[in-house]
Amino acid sequence: MAIKKSTIKVLGMTCAACSRRVEVALSKLEGVSTATVNLVAEKATVEYDSEKLSIDDIVKTVEKTGYEVPTGKVSLDIEGMTCAACSARVERVLNKIEGVKSVNVNLALNKGTVEYIEGELTVEDFKNAINKAGYKAVEEIDTSVDREKEAREKEIKSLKHLLIISAILTIPLFSAMFFHMAGVHSILSNGYFQLLLATPVQFIVGYRFYRGAYHSLRGGGANMDVLVAMGTSAAYFYSIYNVIIGVPEYYFEASAVIITLILLGKFLEAVAKGRTSEAIKKLMGLQAKTARVVRNGDEVDIPIEEVEVGDIIIVRPGEKVPVDGKVVEGNSSVDESMLTGESIPVDKKVGDEVIGATINKFGTFKFSATKVGKDTALAQIIKLVEEAQGSKAPVQRLADKISGIFVPVVVGIALVTFLLWYFIGGDFTQALISAVAVLVIACPCALGLATPTAIMVGTGKGAENGILIKGGEHLERAHRLNSIVFDKTGTITKGEPEVTDIIAYDYKEDEILKLTAIAEKNSEHPLGQAIVEGAKEKGITLNDPDRFEAIPGHGIYASIEGKDLYVGNRKLMKDKNIEISHLEDRISALEDEGKTAMLVAVDNKIGGIIAVADTVKEHSREAIKRLSDMGVEVYMITGDNERTAKAIARQVGIDKVLAEVLPEHKAENIERIKGEGKIVGMVGDGINDAPALAAADTGFAIGTGTDVAMEAADITLIKGDLRDIVHAIELSRKTMRTIKQNLFWAFAYNTAGIPLAALGFLNPMIAGAAMAFSSVSVVSNSLRLKRFRVK
Repeated sequence: MAIKKSTIKVLGMTCAACSRRVEVALSKLEGVSTATVNLVAEKATVEYDSEKLSIDDIVKTVEKTGYEVPTGKVSLDIEGMTCAACSARVERVLNKIEGVKSVNVNLALNKGTVEYIEGELTVEDFKNAINKAGYKAVEEIDTSVDREKEAREKEIKSLKHLLIISAILTIPLFSAMFFHMAGVHSILSNGYFQLLLATPVQFIVGYRFYRGAYHSLRGGGANMDVLVAMGTSAAYFYSIYNVIIGVPEYYFEASAVIITLILLGKFLEAVAKGRTSEAIKKLMGLQAKTARVVRNGDEVDIPIEEVEVGDIIIVRPGEKVPVDGKVVEGNSSVDESMLTGESIPVDKKVGDEVIGATINKFGTFKFSATKVGKDTALAQIIKLVEEAQGSKAPVQRLADKISGIFVPVVVGIALVTFLLWYFIGGDFTQALISAVAVLVIACPCALGLATPTAIMVGTGKGAENGILIKGGEHLERAHRLNSIVFDKTGTITKGEPEVTDIIAYDYKEDEILKLTAIAEKNSEHPLGQAIVEGAKEKGITLNDPDRFEAIPGHGIYASIEGKDLYVGNRKLMKDKNIEISHLEDRISALEDEGKTAMLVAVDNKIGGIIAVADTVKEHSREAIKRLSDMGVEVYMITGDNERTAKAIARQVGIDKVLAEVLPEHKAENIERIKGEGKIVGMVGDGINDAPALAAADTGFAIGTGTDVAMEAADITLIKGDLRDIVHAIELSRKTMRTIKQNLFWAFAYNTAGIPLAALGFLNPMIAGAAMAFSSVSVVSNSLRLKRFRVK
């Protein structure tokens, strides 16, 4: 079983019933494990068994359901083709890529054009395939084109033109109604003149609703287009019937006004929806467009897409660092505020890492590219935000289920309304008007937009503030947290400990420091590295140990010049039967000061104690106090002994301490706290925190930590500032409040509007206006989240 995850664009969805139907159709496919469709992002994310299903099957299912999967087109310059066999080979290689619709390779022009499924493939996939086949491909770049933005602007422009045409034709019809009520007769009162004006509105401007209704019904469901098409058609064709039989009662203005108002709502909605994804556009705008690389001894400017791993890149003052890499020559100060939020430039020297999209402030330097294209830190952040904006929060599932059955129920209510008015009230006209009003007021657009618009703005706002939220479900869950467990080293503390005390027995201080530093030379533990740095600062030369062995959770063993060294905690000394009882007071005194006492045994006898202290991060105490003020219970978990752990906990104001916890037992402690009925967040930065981060209800990874921790976490704090946990919870609470407001108003419009329409209190035109503006109000309410500011 080969599980694959693919995301494709889906166009033509107009309401929650549409997205629900696409989701259901995809879920029914054999081999699909999960399918999520986001109405606002217009994306479908599918996890499936690639041995049973292909991306083409998924696309066909979406299209069969009545929606469109757009394709992208890219032109490539291909070097190295010499004959027809070459071009045929390139075509064959590209056609084999799953998701490619068509390929055309022109040998004479040395060009290739590939049409492919958008969202599933990138230009890099084609370039890599061509390069593997023995040729070289370069994309013909048109930097002025942003397809997403272009498509959005095209849709807004189309809606605007249709809206203007519709308004010009509708205003006279609307005026005719008032003339008729005032008893004034003019050409506007003529049925054939009204028919002439209403027909283009009904079938040219309103074509989108008929087309949507057709595809929806053909796909086995019903959406808002069905309601609009049914309602307006009933009013329109009944008016034609009255024109033919000579009864001067026309409802052309009702159908025309409904279409115009709904179109106005769609136009305003499209403009507002464009603003929900501004975070992605801002992040994409940070990328450099070109890079100055050294090729064959010459400096050349090339598009950023052509930079390869290992390229030497030159960056001058004021320029953006194009990709991620390591400095090989020169030094400078780099503004990394786009990533860390820290406004003070960071000094860079040979061997230091630089990140793409950061800005070089002062010196000129050269660096070797280590990560390019979709592997760069910024590309990963953009991908994470895109996935989050395309995801669904659990609260949306309820809205989707309701939307799925909503339209058929509404059609039933409209039919019952018509029959009751007609047979009991004996009034066909009133029966028709009430039924049309029910159909129009009940469109579930607002219901479908309530959650995804808020999730998109919320996750985007988080990204702008250095809080990367992996998905809607994590944004929703964060607001319910009532307990948070902090790892100590690298999370509450800086993770950069230093040697504070050296106590030697039978050896000189420098001698015990040298032996311990050689033993710790190959250790990755921060405490061991602090001892190595302490020795280097004193100018001590460090040879390699003859033998080294890490003892997880206890310490290390090393063989140095015939001496057996054990460096670690009390447990290690006890296991090796090394007597330390006479040192207990000294060790306790160091631990009371928040220092970690590293016991050093040489040939099974205590040789000394080296105390190492880790300093608390600048804002840890403030963050923990703010969490406590919010009613969140705070724990600290660490492998340190209890006395040291409590000394650090006292400094930051934590009462609940879980000390002497081995890395493999951290997740068990999280499960135990969850077992007490608490909703638990875990904050960590190391590889050993990954299981605990995954076990927690919400895992927070410190972005300055390891990739593994960030992969396991649900929320990543890029800046490593613990106050961002407070901001993430506040953002989650505000987003959930917005979603609940949106859902309330969406339900309120429908539940209050349907009985009013059925009882004849709502004119179809007022119903159309209410329905259109319900969608706009929901999107506008979500956009208020843009005002969220970190304190």
